[in-house]
Amino acid sequence: MVDLETIYQAHERIRGTVVETPFAYAPRLSEECGIEIYLKNENLQVTGAFKIRGAYNKIASLSDAERSCGVIAASAGNHAQGVAMAAQMFEAKALIVMPESTPLTKINGVRYYGAEVILAGSNYDEAYAYAAAYGREHGMVFVHPFTDEAVMAGQGTIALEMIDSINDLDAVLIPVGGGGLISGMASVFKALSPKTEVIGVSAVGAPAMRDSFEAKRAIDSTSVRTIADGIAVRDTSEVTLGHILECVDRIVSVDDEEIANAILFLLERQKLVVEGAGAVGVAAVLHAHLSDLQGKKIGIVLSGGNMDVTLLSIIIEKGLIKSGRKMKLTVTLVDKPGALMKLTEMLQGLNANIVHIDYDRTSTTLAYGDANVMIHLETKGKEHQSQIRALLKEHRYLSSEEH
Repeated sequence: MVDLETIYQAHERIRGTVVETPFAYAPRLSEECGIEIYLKNENLQVTGAFKIRGAYNKIASLSDAERSCGVIAASAGNHAQGVAMAAQMFEAKALIVMPESTPLTKINGVRYYGAEVILAGSNYDEAYAYAAAYGREHGMVFVHPFTDEAVMAGQGTIALEMIDSINDLDAVLIPVGGGGLISGMASVFKALSPKTEVIGVSAVGAPAMRDSFEAKRAIDSTSVRTIADGIAVRDTSEVTLGHILECVDRIVSVDDEEIANAILFLLERQKLVVEGAGAVGVAAVLHAHLSDLQGKKIGIVLSGGNMDVTLLSIIIEKGLIKSGRKMKLTVTLVDKPGALMKLTEMLQGLNANIVHIDYDRTSTTLAYGDANVMIHLETKGKEHQSQIRALLKEHRYLSSEEH
């Protein structure tokens, strides 16, 4: 376990600098899942994620001489912003190594706090190897995102705040990647609220920690692929695995489809912008991975909200299609005056709103004299879409649908 006293010290150290985020009841989510659910909104931190807690505690713990050498970190984004902001507060030089695929919004977030950014490697682990070597060569202090006692203690302060607010939780759901967050938090719950079940939630596309937990030994993955980039860690840390085996009760996994659904649910029903890693706990309850929690009182950590807007737009678009609120059709018409007007008038009669339309008469798959019309429609659910399909069939239109 991470030493409880060091976590208390970290809490005092970050007080007044790090936001004590809300821990609030989620009525729509609770109703949907049949569980009494409270959300810890770390997505509302000034850097958009919990990582500022551990990063600030680590840099505040350094001596003046150590800080004068500068700090270096490897991160997909959230730890990077935490280190950059904390270093700026202490007027220390910060260098952040990020994977080459890191979204621009996270790169700009780091630069905003005055840190230098180097892009290296295709994932976190390759960026980490580059940063560790660079730090040794230039005498900089490496701030590890999870395998560091001061960092884990900083993350554990979230649990202190949750227990201070609600001290009778039946379970707490915590995202799991490298394991720093859950190591710190689980140590607090097992010391102060041992009846609370500690459940980690990982991404199917980043299975290293769950596989290691089940095997009770470190198992690395060959690759990672998930929209939850904040927990996309390939290699297992022996340090955090040790804490997890001691303090965590179980780990479940959710896939990208479930994570995307959770992101959209939180945006639409709870009015919260949450990134993939932050939404995994909600994904687990929405998709019944934890049905034994029915009727119980639980807390879910929304670990971050630094969502790439391009990915968010894709999630919204796909979500609208899956829920029957958007429909993409290709309809073949006879290419003559009035044919398109007849089609649109039919759709108008069913109150289907056209939001985008393309017209193609040159495709080699078309018969001469025909044209394809690609139409994006706003619809009112799956029954409404069935009515549209039936009408097209009744009037003998050839049509296909994009899913």
